[in-house]
Amino acid sequence: MEHVEFAGVHSGDSACVIPATTLSDAAKNQIREHCYALARELGVIGLMNVQFAIRDEDVYILEVNPRASRTIPFVSKAIGKPLAKIATAVMTGKSLEELDFTSEIIPTHYSVKEAVFPFIRFPGSDITLSPEMRSTGEVMGIDDSFGVSYIKSQMAAGNTLPKSGNVFLSVRDADKSVLVPFARRLDKLGYTIYATLGTSTVLRDNGIASEAVFKISSGRPNALDMIRARKLGWIVNTPSSGTDPKIDEIRMRAEAVIHGVPITTTMSGLNAAVSGLEAFQAVGKLGVRSLQDYHKDVVH
Repeated sequence: MEHVEFAGVHSGDSACVIPATTLSDAAKNQIREHCYALARELGVIGLMNVQFAIRDEDVYILEVNPRASRTIPFVSKAIGKPLAKIATAVMTGKSLEELDFTSEIIPTHYSVKEAVFPFIRFPGSDITLSPEMRSTGEVMGIDDSFGVSYIKSQMAAGNTLPKSGNVFLSVRDADKSVLVPFARRLDKLGYTIYATLGTSTVLRDNGIASEAVFKISSGRPNALDMIRARKLGWIVNTPSSGTDPKIDEIRMRAEAVIHGVPITTTMSGLNAAVSGLEAFQAVGKLGVRSLQDYHKDVVH
């Protein structure tokens, strides 16, 4: 499973996808070799959870847990095999050959796991993702396209992204240059872009039209006014440093939760969202198939 969110977000809170969409074959093979070696040396019979981080094709092992994780049901649905049942049979003495489970299953469809958060139950709480796990559940989206499966997962998690309308962009300085190509793609999709002054200036310098609004602590109209007036369909905000920006951002994110405005707080999440919206626009509608139909096409 590949995390959609950046390293440092708790694995229980990050969206994940099977099969991995950005990892090279070399990185995947390293992961396989490390997993096999760890399982043999640790003498694991049953299930094992390993977390990796990859940077510049270097694969790092973060932790190894000789136990099941709550993603086992998700993986089972993605590949069409009851992993908990198979692992239990192995622990009681059955061989993998007897259970006809001796090869890796690589789905031809994409399955996205998204976390569900309880923020609506705690008005005023901040919704940024961190190493601290906050989710209380998870949902799943499946499609032949990664982008569409991601959109399905957002709908199931109650974070439905609008296909058009007003989007508000306010990102930290380190993300402003990274934001430009995504903003250009949002503009092409037909969104009307609103942004705080710093973000709006960067967008205009790169030929992208946007409407500048005040920071919450600087004047009005600001993001809070627009949220309360129901003029925003989506907010993209990456947390910044400093006292005043943090206070402004926490107030904005909390207000967005109260009013049911979907919010994206990482650039990796924005990448997946924009890709999904583009794919959704291309297909025009969402298709539905049974799990059994998807499983017919898996590759061993």
